[in-house]
Amino acid sequence: MTHVAIEAIIMAPLLILQILVFPIVASTMTSYWADNSRQVALQETANQLAGVIQQLYLSLNKEEVLAGTVTAASTLPKEVSSYSYTATGSLQTSLGSNSSKILILQVKFQKAGNTATASAAFGSNVQWNKTSVFYSDSPSASIEVQKFVNGTLRFSFK
Repeated sequence: MTHVAIEAIIMAPLLILQILVFPIVASTMTSYWADNSRQVALQETANQLAGVIQQLYLSLNKEEVLAGTVTAASTLPKEVSSYSYTATGSLQTSLGSNSSKILILQVKFQKAGNTATASAAFGSNVQWNKTSVFYSDSPSASIEVQKFVNGTLRFSFK
């Protein structure tokens, strides 16, 4: 009979420990998976936004296109993983001799901590309005491009 008592003394704390540890481990793993899932979705949105801006540049950077303003309404979702997001951009000049410019987009969830970065390459005739912010939940979320007579293209979020 001593075996039963020893087994009960050893197994009871182990069972109690499992009851306490399992929910903590399951919660941690679920939280990690959800955060990674949100991050991937936000990165895809950032890449898509950078691609749209680059397509606008390629479309408007032609001599046949006259000076003026083009506003492209956002086709991006208003929410990603149930969170609205913002995007800001900044231009950097490349180190190469061709003086091309690189747009760095930073996309953030408004109420979660996730941030994603995407980039797009342009020619030297691009300007970016640093103060403009893209709000995904805005009904008028769009990208505005002004083309000047000298061929300069100024991008901004509206």
